[in-house]
Amino acid sequence: MSNPVRVYIPRDSAALAVGADEVAQALQGAAGESIELVRNSSRGLFWLEPLVEVQTPQGRIAYGPVAPEDVPGLLAAGLLQGGDHPLRQGVTEQIPYLALQERLTFRRMGVTDPLSLADYEAHEGWAGLRRALTLDSAALIQEVTHSGLRGRGGAAFPAGIKWKTVAGAQAAQKYVVCNADEGDSGTYSDRMTMEGDPYMLIEGMTIAAVTVGATQGYVYVRSEYPHAIATLTEAIRRATEAGFLGDSVLGSGQRFHLEVRKAAGAYVCGEETAMLESIEGKRGIVRAKPPLPALQGLFGQPTVINNVITFASTPIILARGAQFYRDYGVGRSHGTLPFQLAGNIKHGGLVEKAFGLTLRELVYGFGGGTASGRPIKAIQVGGPLGAYVPEDKWDVPLDYEAYAAFGGVVGHGGIVVHDDSANLAQLARYAMAFCALESCGKCTPCRIGSTRGVEVIDQIRAGGAAQPQQVELLRDLCDTMLHGSLCAMGGMTPYPVLSALNHYPQDFGLAVPETQAA
Repeated sequence: MSNPVRVYIPRDSAALAVGADEVAQALQGAAGESIELVRNSSRGLFWLEPLVEVQTPQGRIAYGPVAPEDVPGLLAAGLLQGGDHPLRQGVTEQIPYLALQERLTFRRMGVTDPLSLADYEAHEGWAGLRRALTLDSAALIQEVTHSGLRGRGGAAFPAGIKWKTVAGAQAAQKYVVCNADEGDSGTYSDRMTMEGDPYMLIEGMTIAAVTVGATQGYVYVRSEYPHAIATLTEAIRRATEAGFLGDSVLGSGQRFHLEVRKAAGAYVCGEETAMLESIEGKRGIVRAKPPLPALQGLFGQPTVINNVITFASTPIILARGAQFYRDYGVGRSHGTLPFQLAGNIKHGGLVEKAFGLTLRELVYGFGGGTASGRPIKAIQVGGPLGAYVPEDKWDVPLDYEAYAAFGGVVGHGGIVVHDDSANLAQLARYAMAFCALESCGKCTPCRIGSTRGVEVIDQIRAGGAAQPQQVELLRDLCDTMLHGSLCAMGGMTPYPVLSALNHYPQDFGLAVPETQAA
């Protein structure tokens, strides 16, 4: 009997949601022992899921989106030999959507079996950690600092400065905490990492621990991610068993243990201090700063807190050198970011590119325009509290400073597209209502301001003689929230509201365009 043909079908949540398990069962049932089925992760081409890949001498050939009823026809057309079929997408790596990306952090995504230690090691896994163990703390901090890596969770704070602060703190116990409470609309890069390449996150956190002298780590994963929690938990178990975690990481004498903590289902727990409260078993309420978590964080001890993609970016920085990573990007925005296309988009999915491309390139070049076929009206960048970006800003390079200059935020890289049927006044109202619902309640501008914001937007939309005064009141309220809130929950809610008001006044029933200053 000839060797079985290797076939890949993702077990990523996005693929499972559209029937990947059923396709795998149908294919296994029909092809039997003639195939070796590997459940990989999604490559992030979500409109093609479930994507079936077949290993051939020419490389992997992709077919998608495949439904269970397509399996007999695919096999008859020579699926296992890479045969022709209407669902055939060609050599996976040559699909333009993938070929035009710069995949650094996501280079293994969809290529490997997520839980295979051998697969991970064969694709540059643990190379960064092995090098880190040969360097002292100062040299490691220099590498991370020189790479230009900034926090990928949205705040964009330089990772090297944060790590240096924790490394310099004197304490008997230090912690490394990964914020994986990915709650922004249109974002899924953290989930994809935990489900599709969990050892990369483990390696990145271990490098951080070695750098700052931490011995205990926690990954705070949002409760809505059961598959991520299960995969990450199993990956930690296997990594510990193999000596990549534990009392002596790779025999170095460095101790680092890692645990998963399931989040409490609150958006505000994505704020780092509310997350610490939650991990400690308390209600997720924002702490006042100072003291900084880097000095007094989890259980009052020095703590490195970064998000998933920040930690996941460090292995390649250590493996290939800081300059390699720094050479990607523009200005002070170095490296790459996994942009996530969602909303009313024809080709939704993950696009990892260096900073500096534009929204227009992303939503048309990669996304193919709207799924509805209607014109794009607004694009929200940076989550539910990010600004709605109008067309005259779609050619601004995606980098932190360029977006901050016009009142936008790159944030976590989530991009949600709306066509011309969207009502921006309704979306602005939703932002205020969302803030009111998710506020921890500790500060007045966020707790009360968001509730008043909903009322004022309703009054503006109702029209009448008092409308100009209500618009002025909304702007005043946004100013108070922006400058008076304890954290970004209340401080960023004005971004979508003001951008909607400034750029789409007609949706609020305003005849005269407002001042264009955001």
